Amino acid sequence: MTYAFAAAGTGGHVFPALAVADALIADGVPRDEIVFFGGDRMEAKTVPDAGYDFVQVELRGLKRSPSPTNLGIPGVVARARSQMAATMDERGTRVCIVFGGYVSVPAAMAARKVGASLFVQEQNAWPGLANRLVARRSDRVFVGFAAARKRLKGAELTGNPLRPVFSNFNRDELRSAARKRYEVPSGLPVLGVLGGSLGAKVLNDATAALAMAVEPDHLTIVHLTGRPHFEEIKELADQSSVPWRAVAFEDRMEMFYAAADLVLSRAGAMTINELAATGTPAVVVPLGLGTHQSANVLELEAAGGLVQVEQSQIDQVPIIVDQLIVDRARRQAMATVMSTHGRPAAARVIADAMKEVANA
Repeated sequence: MTYAFAAAGTGGHVFPALAVADALIADGVPRDEIVFFGGDRMEAKTVPDAGYDFVQVELRGLKRSPSPTNLGIPGVVARARSQMAATMDERGTRVCIVFGGYVSVPAAMAARKVGASLFVQEQNAWPGLANRLVARRSDRVFVGFAAARKRLKGAELTGNPLRPVFSNFNRDELRSAARKRYEVPSGLPVLGVLGGSLGAKVLNDATAALAMAVEPDHLTIVHLTGRPHFEEIKELADQSSVPWRAVAFEDRMEMFYAAADLVLSRAGAMTINELAATGTPAVVVPLGLGTHQSANVLELEAAGGLVQVEQSQIDQVPIIVDQLIVDRARRQAMATVMSTHGRPAAARVIADAMKEVANA
């Protein structure tokens, strides 16, 4: 039997899929019993690098405004469906799970064609178009946020699948090594800045403004800049009187969260779930009002686990961060809220559901 995964486009789709696949491997499923389908973006390198079979198909997104390119989409979908169905049939696929994006629709069609069970995993509070379409004919739907159940009937709230390091995260055990990793001076609270794998210029600018405004012994900044912004931020950090550690990319995110007393970040689905799983209070700046990112934070904001700042009010971030850095009691209360909303076992729950179907 083979477990089929369809995940493409961004890390927000691909990394949850890899987390579930890794949970299957941890349960003894042979690696060659897992196959991934995707396009030519990051998944084409990330999935094979993780050791999984990868079948690349042609993908093309639907443009929301009228466009001649939309006319070719049915043909693209049909070819992708046929290619995936042939692979699923050859490998005896019993269950297929899709993670959103353009690949979900042809993968779902292929699963139905070969008689495989179909699962959906939706990362965001506002489900994407592809998953909304596919979920109508799926066998089970797993969601990362409670709000998504309003749009995906019958969905199960599991949280988003995270890497195994988050399942047994223990800040106390990791903190000393984490602070040493970033050369954090003893006794100073740590602001972790996270803009995603490519960084976020508005967060970088807000961090620079904060560093200019506070006293040198007020805090330490550990800043995951994203590779495109690293040199620029490192130059500023090296000139700052505030201890400011610029890091282009971090492959051990558990160390970043363990070191941080407060995080400044965007509001991507996986970031919000990692913050909750690690019990880390945060100030988040969604990409914009009315976006899936702003929806991702509503539950935790209402509960008091994080503070949301509109991007149009980015100049307020240094003030808000400074207030939280000095208010340890509030940060501890926020951390408690985050921990109670964390669901670090999502990958295991979904993997168990896939095994149950595959072994039936």
